[in-house]
Amino acid sequence: MTDFRPPVADLAYTLAHVVGYDRVAELPGFEHADLDMVTEILEEVGGFMAEVVAPTNRAGDLEGARLNADGTVTTPTGFREAYAAYVEAGWGSVPLPEAFGGGDFPRTVGLAIQELTMEANMAFSLAPLLTQGAIEALLHYGSDEQKQAWLPKMVTGEWAGTMNLTEPHAGSDVGALTTKAVKRPDGTYGITGQKIFITFGDHDLSDQIVHLVLARTPDAPAGTKGISCFIVPKFLVNDDGSLGERNGVHTVGVEHKMGIHGSPTCVLSYEDATGYLIGEENLGMRIMFVMMNSARLSVGTQGLAVAERAYQQSLDYATGRIQGRALGATQDSPIIDFPDVRRMLMTQKSYIAALRRMMLLNAVYVDISTHHPDAATRARADEIVGLLTPICKSFGTDLGNELTSLALQIHGGMGFIEETGAAQHYRDVRIAAIYEGTNGIQAADLVGRKLGVRGGASSLEFIATMRELDGELATAGEEFASIRAQLNTSLDVLEQTTAWMLNTGASDPNSVLAGSSPYLRIWGLVVGGWLLAKSALAARELDGDAIAAAQLPLARFYAEQLLPAVSGLVGAATAGSRDLFALDADALGDVARRTARV
Repeated sequence: MTDFRPPVADLAYTLAHVVGYDRVAELPGFEHADLDMVTEILEEVGGFMAEVVAPTNRAGDLEGARLNADGTVTTPTGFREAYAAYVEAGWGSVPLPEAFGGGDFPRTVGLAIQELTMEANMAFSLAPLLTQGAIEALLHYGSDEQKQAWLPKMVTGEWAGTMNLTEPHAGSDVGALTTKAVKRPDGTYGITGQKIFITFGDHDLSDQIVHLVLARTPDAPAGTKGISCFIVPKFLVNDDGSLGERNGVHTVGVEHKMGIHGSPTCVLSYEDATGYLIGEENLGMRIMFVMMNSARLSVGTQGLAVAERAYQQSLDYATGRIQGRALGATQDSPIIDFPDVRRMLMTQKSYIAALRRMMLLNAVYVDISTHHPDAATRARADEIVGLLTPICKSFGTDLGNELTSLALQIHGGMGFIEETGAAQHYRDVRIAAIYEGTNGIQAADLVGRKLGVRGGASSLEFIATMRELDGELATAGEEFASIRAQLNTSLDVLEQTTAWMLNTGASDPNSVLAGSSPYLRIWGLVVGGWLLAKSALAARELDGDAIAAAQLPLARFYAEQLLPAVSGLVGAATAGSRDLFALDADALGDVARRTARV
């Protein structure tokens, strides 16, 4: 196993030179969050994650969380101590409001802290991640009384939070849920039903868990319009703020998963549990999307984070593994000297750099959308957040799968052996493309909702913004020529494919949905290439900086070897739906059976 090396230098470079963090530091309320202060915080967080959290990653995988006979859940060795230290250090509260004990730092800084936490231990990181989502929902929709009662200890991390959406028969189709909420004479609600796949639904890290539960009142409309959201704590809270009797929520199972074993994914049973309505009845979907949209950017960052951790391990292995003799060598060589291994390492490193810049750019626009004094600027930033979020979530997690697979490939046969730890990254990250809205749902959201904003003008304006880099690339010299050429070609393809999507959507939405995933991939590839080109251009002014020196080779490798995939995706994006539905389920089965007999 490789010791975790926090990529703080690249985070700081990206904030300073690529995504325009200076725009965030100038916003009202963020005057204290200048780049020097942020870099210092990230260095401290990185050190903490490397020393305290990263050592728990292996035990989390080997031991897993377990459900005890008395219904309690125990987390793996080291989790409780690491979480207590995390709370004591206050890292989870950094981007949260000062009014409830937070540091009032930007979302961008919070996302960088999340990346470092996820790299150290993805399973561990899910506890504070879910708590933050619950906090944001309460900030947006909770009453003043609810905020004062629940948020201070959630912000510190003393109390954890969850999101309770999924039921056995209601996964992506949240509107099918049947958990009941019956109003009582005292104004509380009795919550009855079962929820599954509840991340950190029960654990021993905190004394209290604040569940945010979607449920349906007796006379509610059918489907998503009839869903309400409730605070349902593990323990009732006494008038003096102390914890009282156990509420009617119990853990009846902990899922046995492919990965993230250290994170207890629980089946929870609600038996007339006391719940407190958030906002009004039937606002549950709106409240859920506050949690989900925040989480989607964070989950995209999980793909980046686990890919980074796997890359570090594969780089160390490639450097130390002696096998064969490279061309021109006079003795046996480390496998890093072989071109195909170098190709895999460069693929990992350049994609990781592109993803980091993409996630942080999205976060910068989140901060501008919430804090800029000009309404028009806020509105445009919010449009860009809407466009980038499904791309970040889907592209980030798809690449998480692909890059951890490459890391395993570099290990060769040893990658397939659990003892090396390479397989854990591959297993851990696989869930990220599935939860918080599958990547197919992200693609459908992109073409169905985000692409048509202002009749398509919103997305076309963003493409035009990316094209503005061409003037700087044109005067940057011959070493940037291939970057410029490939980026222009890819932007042309993206613009043409976008026009096809906009023109086809109204008359043939099925064809647009059929091509939505490859179309989203085109977006991800192009945005990544654009940001790496910006990164390489900025590096020209930074002689002697090790991070800066890597930017041109990374951007050129990406442009020449990864960006050309854009042109190859057009056929799949615009092929339509005819052949997807040419064979019914029986015919698909017959084809499979005939193939098996042959």
